Amino acid sequence: MNTRKKVILLSKTYRLENLSCTSCAAKFEQNIRNLPEAKHVELNFGASKLRIDGNVSIEELEQAGAFDHIRVYPEKERVPHVPFYKRRQTVETAISFVFLIAGIIISFQLGETHPLSIGLFGTSMLIGGYHMFATGLKNLSRLEFDMKTLMTIAIIGAVIIGEWREGAVVVFLFAISEALESFSMNKARQSIRSLMDLAPSRALIQRDGELIELETDDIRIGDVLIVKPGQKIAMDGNVLRGESSVNQAAITGESLPTAKQPGDEVFAGTMNEEGALEVTVTKRVEDTTIAKIIHLVEEAQAEKAPSQQFVDRFAKYYTPAIIATAFLVALIPGFVTGNWELWVYQGLAVLVVGCPCALVVSTPVAIVTAIGNAARQGVLIKGGIHLEETGRIQAVAFDKTGTLTKGYPELTDVLPEEGYTRSEVVKLAASVEAMSQHPLARAIVKQADELYPSERFQSLTGKGVHADIGGTRVRVGSLKWAEEHGFHIPEAALRLQENGKSAMAVFSGKHLFGVLGVADAIREESPAIIEALKDIGIHQTIMLTGDHPATAKAIAAEIGVTDIRAGLMPADKLSAVKELQAKYGRVAMVGDGINDAPALAASDIGIAMGGAGTDAALETADIALMADDLEKLPYTIRLSRKTLRIIKENIIFALALKILALLLIIPGWLTLWIAIFADMGATLLVILNALRLVKVQK
Repeated sequence: MNTRKKVILLSKTYRLENLSCTSCAAKFEQNIRNLPEAKHVELNFGASKLRIDGNVSIEELEQAGAFDHIRVYPEKERVPHVPFYKRRQTVETAISFVFLIAGIIISFQLGETHPLSIGLFGTSMLIGGYHMFATGLKNLSRLEFDMKTLMTIAIIGAVIIGEWREGAVVVFLFAISEALESFSMNKARQSIRSLMDLAPSRALIQRDGELIELETDDIRIGDVLIVKPGQKIAMDGNVLRGESSVNQAAITGESLPTAKQPGDEVFAGTMNEEGALEVTVTKRVEDTTIAKIIHLVEEAQAEKAPSQQFVDRFAKYYTPAIIATAFLVALIPGFVTGNWELWVYQGLAVLVVGCPCALVVSTPVAIVTAIGNAARQGVLIKGGIHLEETGRIQAVAFDKTGTLTKGYPELTDVLPEEGYTRSEVVKLAASVEAMSQHPLARAIVKQADELYPSERFQSLTGKGVHADIGGTRVRVGSLKWAEEHGFHIPEAALRLQENGKSAMAVFSGKHLFGVLGVADAIREESPAIIEALKDIGIHQTIMLTGDHPATAKAIAAEIGVTDIRAGLMPADKLSAVKELQAKYGRVAMVGDGINDAPALAASDIGIAMGGAGTDAALETADIALMADDLEKLPYTIRLSRKTLRIIKENIIFALALKILALLLIIPGWLTLWIAIFADMGATLLVILNALRLVKVQK
């Protein structure tokens, strides 16, 4: 069934095609608000998405956007991709160019005022500028002044004073400028389209003993998903049976595949590479991690950054000021000199050069491009305001456990006594600890290649554990417990405790076999990250942790953190962040998104580790590092700073070129050609400058 013919639509969210400029988007939104059945309208220009409450048909919505050929599709329907060279704007601009060239050739042979020349120039203007004229004249009748209104007045004026050739060139160049703007926004939106295309729309499901292929909308929680090698996983879930490696780059930005076995979590949109998997579905299609990422990226692209808010406010007063300036340029010198033709022409040129195209597009194209690029790299930035704020931070505070460290204990040191080897001490300790569920025990057992048979395992609170191995009672526990049994503890073992590690003696009634050191090991990349932050100008790095000061001090010294705050409860971390803000200015907080929630919320920028599958991380923080990858932090700051720089450059480019062109009024050198080149040149500059953000990599 053709969904376009339906009058009553169940879906209230739509995707849009041909939404190319912010002024068109604002007009489209206003037209929808004027529909009698439209209750609440929310238009997301960055994501090219519309949400509407009310019984409104697609035909009515497309009629509201007919002025710019806006097409409307239900959210679940795939928006057909039309190549740039096949788009209406591109085709019309190309045909307009053919007539323009023919007109220029004829005008040089027969003269610009010859009927054939006028006919060719007029045809070029109508084909290239028909939609602009229609919108401009309608706006003029309502006294609404936007870019198309200014251009329409200028072109009509050029025709009245006989400047057919220049009028046609201006229309053609303006059409190119519009096409480039449309191309740049579509390019910037491709990140969302690529995310939407990641997860398959159908999947093979095992339900009630039968294999059936279903639309993902019809898959229920608890269904078993069958994923063959080389297939994409369609839903979030847990592996029920099978082992494989899964490429999660689309979700987390990780370059290497991740091994999966029964019990492990998998995400929709990721690629199963080797073995077959059976996956128990844990989330509906609208709640999957990829669906949340798409939603948050779209919301981020809709949120106006401070720079964009400034430009919007500026443009509100800028356009009337340009119209007033053009009117005065035409009227006053014309009245004084009597040369009305020259000064009316100059006034029309002022209108053309004053078009705020470049100014209006300067910020959104940069914001949309940067957020899309970050999403592809596995960094979720939840709004333009957060993107800009990240570029301004002066200090970064880190939670320790799970952020600067791995978040789980590892065996870091083995100090065997004379007569024993490292592997013998580990094997003895692991054999005793094999029955224990303590995290420190698991860290030791994990390092043993094999175990001795043990029996009569017992745990003594505050001391340690013991078990019989080959008829000998072997104990693993605190150094104090070993001293109680008469053993002398070596200095090296005591230094382990001073360095914040858990030191455990391995001994029997007669022998001290050795001492083990267990600690929450630092991430291998942590020292390099701190150094990278210093290289980009973030010299204040602070560790906020609930751990003992000795542990915190040892880890900070190894990593290179400049400031330590230890023994903190969540409320203390919140106070510490406020203190740091008073001392350094803007502060970013990096944590796990759950126990650090108060500090993340209080900081200028909250950055959550491990966003993939962690709802709290996605909801609490301003930025989520999806792969639990701290290496993306310097990249994110560099991207934010470059975005800020490009936005400022764009605004300066747009205004400087226009001011330069307007100064040509003084000697009377400003022409329509120069005016449109100044406008188009500024638009092209800001678009190309913004698209440089695509190249920023981790």
